[in-house]
Amino acid sequence: MKWKRLAFFLLLATGGCHENTQQKTAISCESNIPSRFAAAFPRTAAPAAHPRMIWISGGVFSMGADSKEAQSDEYPKHTVTVAGFWMDKTEVTNTLFAAFVNATGYITTAEKKPDWNQLKKQLPPGTAKPDESLLVAASLVFSPPEHPIDLNDYSQWWVWEKGASWKHPQGPGSDLKGKENYPVVHISWYDAVAYCKWAGKSLPTEAEWEFAARGGLKDNVYPWGNEGVDTGKIKGNFWDGHFPDKNTEADHYYHTAPVASFAPNGYGLYDMAGNVWEWCADYYNNNYYSQSNGSTDPKGPVKSYDPDEPFAAKRVIRGGSFLCNDSYCSGYRVSRRMKSTEDSGMEHVGFRCVTHR
Repeated sequence: MKWKRLAFFLLLATGGCHENTQQKTAISCESNIPSRFAAAFPRTAAPAAHPRMIWISGGVFSMGADSKEAQSDEYPKHTVTVAGFWMDKTEVTNTLFAAFVNATGYITTAEKKPDWNQLKKQLPPGTAKPDESLLVAASLVFSPPEHPIDLNDYSQWWVWEKGASWKHPQGPGSDLKGKENYPVVHISWYDAVAYCKWAGKSLPTEAEWEFAARGGLKDNVYPWGNEGVDTGKIKGNFWDGHFPDKNTEADHYYHTAPVASFAPNGYGLYDMAGNVWEWCADYYNNNYYSQSNGSTDPKGPVKSYDPDEPFAAKRVIRGGSFLCNDSYCSGYRVSRRMKSTEDSGMEHVGFRCVTHR
């Protein structure tokens, strides 16, 4: 079950790359970056208020592609209905996650040694066991190159860092001092689900996430509308400049930013574009949209399928991160779908919660 965390090293060993085979002009910005939740029931009014959450009334919307940057899995654009729900105003912060860990003693995926016997179940048959030096508690940390590089080879800007975790975002020697209000990162899907259950909440479905990200706007590309990310005022925490070797820091941040550092969308939600990728409840399937037109409160496919890595079970991640740039990843688009294995936790992956009560 530790496929994503070590797939990086298998790529290094084989010299492979991960290019979007459906659309050669665009490159995926991830190598690809458990319980399902009950359906939300329609409500006529918001229930009692929840601290740090926004009530989203729900409704009917067109889900999927709105721009030429769209990938094949964002089609067909289709009609979906979602019931009302509460959503966290911001991504879950280090302070909030620390409260969960202090209360439960929870240990995150990145803090555990990978189990090869579980890992190999998600790998192609015959895959060789990695060296024991790689089977250690670790996580992927962004490490920028010093010069322009081939964007097909993401191994040039990710490092498997022993000791990297939510407590040490850049690895040993880094800590959370002064970052209490930053989004927690190096969080796997399992970690996010554990926190949500402790908090009496859940992860949003992919449909809920996109409905919320749109902020009441119809068929717009971004949470703020259709104006490009590099036009007008700074809109979020993205990669400014030439990816991945030069960040001009026009938005004042090189890595993550404190939550709510930029203007919210029309629903009052912050960082629905950029900062960190956010986990959704749903399995990922590249053809799911062809099956869900006209659906109400869709919970995603019954089974995961990614043609690029067919042996790995994956979940949806949304919203982009501080590493997104149009030259490589337009993840800040509201319809952009990404995916990663359930044990994936990297320096730019976090989450937010919803509740239907």
